[in-house]
Amino acid sequence: MTYIAKPKIDLPGQKRNELGLTERDYEGAMSTLCAGCGHDSITAALIQALWEMSVAPHQLVKMSGIGCSSKTPAYFVHGAHGFNSVHGRMPSVATGAMAANRDLICVGISGDGDSLSIGFGQFGHVIRRNLNMLYMIENNGVYGLTKGQFSASADPGSTAKKGEANEMQNINTVATAISMGATFVARSFSGDREQLIPLIKAAIAHPGCAILDVFSPCVTFNDHVGSTKSYAYVREHLHRANGADLIMPAEEISVEYREGETLPVEMHDGSMILLKKVDAEYDPTSRPAALGYLEKQRLAGYVVTGLLFVDDSLPEMHAISKTAHAPLKDLAFEDLSPGGEALVELQKGLK
Repeated sequence: MTYIAKPKIDLPGQKRNELGLTERDYEGAMSTLCAGCGHDSITAALIQALWEMSVAPHQLVKMSGIGCSSKTPAYFVHGAHGFNSVHGRMPSVATGAMAANRDLICVGISGDGDSLSIGFGQFGHVIRRNLNMLYMIENNGVYGLTKGQFSASADPGSTAKKGEANEMQNINTVATAISMGATFVARSFSGDREQLIPLIKAAIAHPGCAILDVFSPCVTFNDHVGSTKSYAYVREHLHRANGADLIMPAEEISVEYREGETLPVEMHDGSMILLKKVDAEYDPTSRPAALGYLEKQRLAGYVVTGLLFVDDSLPEMHAISKTAHAPLKDLAFEDLSPGGEALVELQKGLK
């Protein structure tokens, strides 16, 4: 992978977060993706979200597999840990990293080819384990590195750049994740930064496996008439299921207003947000209702975005496995390897 370092320039008057860091401190290498690629917009959203959350770079671990999407970790937070794994195997490496050090904040970047084809089995099992991570899929419907063949997320009837139509059914990332038991499922669009940044922050704060599917048009192979993953098509068919934002833990702010009404509310830092009560039809805490809503909107031709399902009551991987509360890196050798006698006693209990 070509690595082009960005020059470090400290401009006067830059805002700093709680750690005293600027947004520039959360940048990475120069992007080598095609000009206009949606993935670069996602990178910008990640940089802003992590900066606003004051995530310490040394606490962040960035994981990826293979594909255009898997170059993204090189482009944000140069001071973080990172691992570019084998095609489709990012979840396994992320599981190992988080098993060894549960104090890390894990961001896994994948693509529709990386997760929905060769890595589909791994995608399902990281959901089943409810690994505490942001699992982001940069979804463009094609294999960009191998010249634009249809991926598993390509909609039936959509056409390739050369004109041939896709005749296979697609794998709907969000509906699949919800039906598999995921505890956080959201979808956004790389061109909708206003929605994407709060969803990234909410996904990172979620205690479990947060699936975030982001439609990210491929300007080289899938941004034409006939594609359902192009900029024009997605913008024309966007349908927000709800409005979402993340408010970090602090003293409670209470407001009262009617359904359909918009209300400005001042946050703890002095900033203002606009609250609007959304359609009562949608309930992101009901798995059956979420699946039914997605299917209804799909049949109507809409690309549904927003927080689609959330359940923070289910235990994440460490709670399920009853692991030690201290990260393995902090445990003494004697605790990690108690010797042969302890192993014999353990085996007696398994007979």
